[in-house]
Amino acid sequence: MTINHHPPEDLLADFAAARLDEADRLVIGVHAAQCSRCQRFIAAIEQLAGAALEQAAPIAMAEDAFATIMAAIDEPETASTPAPTSSQAVPLLDDDLPEILLRCRFGKSRRVAPGVKMQPIILPGADTSRAFLLWSAPGTRMLEHSHTGTELTLVLKGSFSHQGGDYRPGDFDFGDGEVDHQPIVGGDMPCLCLVAMSGDLQMHGWLGRLISPFVRL
Repeated sequence: MTINHHPPEDLLADFAAARLDEADRLVIGVHAAQCSRCQRFIAAIEQLAGAALEQAAPIAMAEDAFATIMAAIDEPETASTPAPTSSQAVPLLDDDLPEILLRCRFGKSRRVAPGVKMQPIILPGADTSRAFLLWSAPGTRMLEHSHTGTELTLVLKGSFSHQGGDYRPGDFDFGDGEVDHQPIVGGDMPCLCLVAMSGDLQMHGWLGRLISPFVRL
C-alpha cells in the first residue's frame, strides 16, 4: 500500500498526547496502524514527552494520595460496553475491515443521498465529534461543500478525488471551514471511508442550499 496523504503533524501530536476526541482518535489510529511514516512521528513525540517527564521537577503528593488511589481501585467496576452480537448491526462491507474497526459497535446504515450510505460507529466516549462509515457508489459526485467544524476522512476501499488530489486506501483527508471541495468517487469500484466529523456540512450553490436540510451525516 502506497500512502500519499497524511494527517497534519499537529493532529498526530495530539494523538500521541491523548488529546483527541474519541472519534478523531479512531480515524488517526486506523491510519497510523497502516502507515510507518506516521508511526515514526508518533513514537518520536511519545519519546519527547517521556524525556520531558523525566526532567520535570518532582511534585509533592497529598498525604492521602495513596488512600484515595486504593479507594478508587476498590470501587465496583461499571458495566463495560458489550461486545457486538449477532443482533447488532454489522459494518458496511465487513469482509475486510481493519481489525480496530471490527472491534467497534455499529448502528444501522442509512441512505443520505443518491448513491451514498452512512453507518454510525457507536463510541460512548465521543464528545465533540462523531464517527461513521461512508459508502459511495462508483462515479458519485458530491456537492461542493465546506464544514462548520472539522472532517477527518480515511479511505478504506476504492478512491475519490477533489481539488487536493487523488485519495486511495490508506490516504487521509482533512477538511474544515477553510477547505472548499467537491469529492468525486472513482468509477471503477465503490468507495468506503472512515470519517470523524464535528459540526455540519455547508453546501454551496442553489442546489446545495436546497437539499442541505435533508443531508445529515
